[in-house]
Amino acid sequence: MKQIIVNIHHLVNVREQNVLLRGTSLSTLPVIQNAYLVIENGLISSYGTMDTIPENMLLNAVVTDAQHATVLPCWCDSHTHLVFAATREEEFIDKLQGLSYADIAAKGGGILNSAKKIAAISEDELFEISYERLYKLMQLGTGAIEIKSGYGLTVEGELKMLRVIKRLKNKVPIPVKATFLGAHTYPQLFKNDHKAYLKLITDEMLPAIARENLADYIDVFCEEGFFSVAETKYICEKGLQYGLKPKIHANQLSLNGGVEAGVEMHAVSVDHLETMDDKAIAALAFSDTIGTMLPTAAFFLRMPYQPARKMIDANCAVALASDYNPGSSPSGNMNFVVSISCIQMKMLPQEAINAATINGAYAMGLQKEVGSVCVGKKANLIFTRPIPAIAYLPYSFGENLIDKVMLNGLFL
Repeated sequence: MKQIIVNIHHLVNVREQNVLLRGTSLSTLPVIQNAYLVIENGLISSYGTMDTIPENMLLNAVVTDAQHATVLPCWCDSHTHLVFAATREEEFIDKLQGLSYADIAAKGGGILNSAKKIAAISEDELFEISYERLYKLMQLGTGAIEIKSGYGLTVEGELKMLRVIKRLKNKVPIPVKATFLGAHTYPQLFKNDHKAYLKLITDEMLPAIARENLADYIDVFCEEGFFSVAETKYICEKGLQYGLKPKIHANQLSLNGGVEAGVEMHAVSVDHLETMDDKAIAALAFSDTIGTMLPTAAFFLRMPYQPARKMIDANCAVALASDYNPGSSPSGNMNFVVSISCIQMKMLPQEAINAATINGAYAMGLQKEVGSVCVGKKANLIFTRPIPAIAYLPYSFGENLIDKVMLNGLFL
């Protein structure tokens, strides 16, 4: 079926080819004004300005009037922990009363709290609540997503989470990438025996995951009090043996060499980056590893934001993601991520939109499918309410500007 969208006010992020954006190119956001868009079999097949649309193109096509909506590619959220058993608002109160992230973790909260709840829930129930969360995110414009395990911390728990992610892949109309994050923290049982837990990951979890083809990537929380640089490298090397490319939690709470380790291992991305120095920025700038910034985690934890301007000016390739999780970023709203990146990290609207679309797609290996308006890509698109300019999207951060969302050429 051919469908034509006409009377588009702004058709945003129109590209003829895929390029990972960095430096000054990140601020280039190609836009066609007064545009039309042709979709066939769920894929973008052509586009142009309304005054150039061929008359015969409208024959035997379903024509939809965009009514001067701005149309842009759906958000590509490359870092989430969407599959979890329960929220942790009680820890939100602890934070308000002065406890730090580390304090909460030390008393059995944080990741260990979520692990207890994963152990107690059935796979079917976990799937249902995770699907409901993901559906809400699609309504907010997310058209591709990465989801991590990491709240299982046992063979059974990690497999349960990854099986749920696989079921989500098979049910939802958007690309879903699965990341194995067994190295999220050390379970209480292995608090004083790190080698035994590493052995559990490498000798039991990874082979079981490979047998069921449950993951695309492997991740490690490389941080003081969690996994060292040496442990991170060891786990990632073992993951590579099973075809799992690394994506690393790096430089969130401290400068510990996580970024440099990720670059050395040719990680797809190093994520968080609240704590960066010139050395870490330089390592990232001269690599193909993407620096994924998670500003809503910094917002929620009241931490310093990522030095986005410094990283972009140094020629780093950067992406934006939500870090949706129950402890430190209980929101997957990428519209707010884009706004806060401009407001708090001084990114230009064009930079933030590119980082949350095409560069986010690269951070999941999905650049050939999503992330820009490009012939052959999925018609995963956001239709806004009428807005005066592209900059109005991050500017009006408290307003829901999405009118409707299209996935594979169909309105959600």
